[in-house]
Amino acid sequence: MTSTLAALVEARAASHPDSTYFIATETGRTLTFAGLGESCARVRATLAHRGLQPGAHVSLVMPNGLATLRILLGAMSGGYCVNPVNLLSQPEQMRYVLEHADAAVVFTAPAWTAKVREIVKGVARAIDVIEVDPDAAELPDESRRPPRRGDGPGPDSPALLMYTSGTTGTPKGVMLTHANLAANAHAISAEHRLGPSDRVTGILPLYHINGFAVTMLAPLAHGGSVAMPPRFSASKFWDMAIAHECTWLNMVPTIVSYLLEGQAPRRESLARVRFCRTASAPLAPEHLRAFEEKFGIGVIETMGLTETVAPAFSNPYERGERKLGSVGRPSGCEARIVDAEGRELPDGTAGEIVIRGPQVTRGYYKNEAATAAAFFPGGWLRSGDIGLRDADGFFFVTGRIKELIVKGGENIAPREIDEVLLKHPAVLDAAAVGIPDRHYGQEIMACVIRREGQACTEEELRGFCLERLGRYKTPKIIRFVDELPRGPSGKVQRLKLADLASAA
Repeated sequence: MTSTLAALVEARAASHPDSTYFIATETGRTLTFAGLGESCARVRATLAHRGLQPGAHVSLVMPNGLATLRILLGAMSGGYCVNPVNLLSQPEQMRYVLEHADAAVVFTAPAWTAKVREIVKGVARAIDVIEVDPDAAELPDESRRPPRRGDGPGPDSPALLMYTSGTTGTPKGVMLTHANLAANAHAISAEHRLGPSDRVTGILPLYHINGFAVTMLAPLAHGGSVAMPPRFSASKFWDMAIAHECTWLNMVPTIVSYLLEGQAPRRESLARVRFCRTASAPLAPEHLRAFEEKFGIGVIETMGLTETVAPAFSNPYERGERKLGSVGRPSGCEARIVDAEGRELPDGTAGEIVIRGPQVTRGYYKNEAATAAAFFPGGWLRSGDIGLRDADGFFFVTGRIKELIVKGGENIAPREIDEVLLKHPAVLDAAAVGIPDRHYGQEIMACVIRREGQACTEEELRGFCLERLGRYKTPKIIRFVDELPRGPSGKVQRLKLADLASAA
């Protein structure tokens, strides 16, 4: 089994040179596996000409596109460490990331060049800023440099430095090696039974670990391909997936929600699609059922972290073996439920989910304290998720440690409240959060988005919850909002919801 990105690219270029790997759905540009091998050698030559030595950090402030993908894969295969920057970052956060990551060069899309040049003025050392059209077939001056080949990086060489969203503090740079990335590319391919004839919808941003690992890297392991638009469009999604003969869909729950609001294509036009996988945030069971019913496509719910190169859990490929509401069983790794001291708990008991395996990060860049806090002895990564394991080995996530609502000493998982609210026909989306209360320590507030053309009152929703949750878990306050604050992965940022309580 190949253990570096360079080896994956070389293996595919040798075994399936003429097979398509990448399709830019709006420009029509394509890249075969042989073309990818040549592309990586050219990107490597371009970086070397600029004086970058293997091991240097290459940052990108770019949306999806052919050039973005070529830079990421070319730099990594040449022994450089890539740092794709979250385009949703605030300027100060972006400055912090570029400085902390020790970026030697940053590639920017034209729309970002002026902003990035201004941002890097506040960085103590010089950073070379290079403008590149995300859809360009070549980098500046690339055609003037002969391809550069040679010994590739080793399995333990750093390949990716990706920063967490930092919604509750300073972002942490997750360090991932070639071995980490290759291990999960193989695990994803095996878990979903993917092969050379499979094509995925590449609608998630490459600056997020899900899009990076699942849509860009996994096809390198199984010889499949990715159809990639510049960005997700609900109105164009099905036409794009059908026209490019996609066989599997990779989504986050927010996209599932958007698609449920639109029209369904004819069933026969979706016959090639084998399954849809979701990740990055919990998918409400009501939305999973509705998606399967509306589109006739089975949903495989998965879960992972940036620290585990995306998926660490997956429901089975066999539709009849999946469990609704579960993130599945460990995929390519081991997992446990433990108490606050790291001791394993019996099945059915709630605790923290911990993970150990070849895809797990070794820690955070230049942050020994955070690295030490992230692991229990024995190499068990602390996920920060509260959950339980059933007797069949399936894991269920009930909330985040920092997001648990502690009311009168009782732990309440906010997701339990979310799921009840989502069963109401007038509710499009909902999220619960704990707010300060002088009697209970915390009370419950829920923020709700109503469906267009549907009406419901706070009193009506509270009564709906009372019947299903009981008085103790029914929200004290229900706020109607136009949108929920979400991070780049689609996860609701519950701690930001608490700010709305003062307006209640």
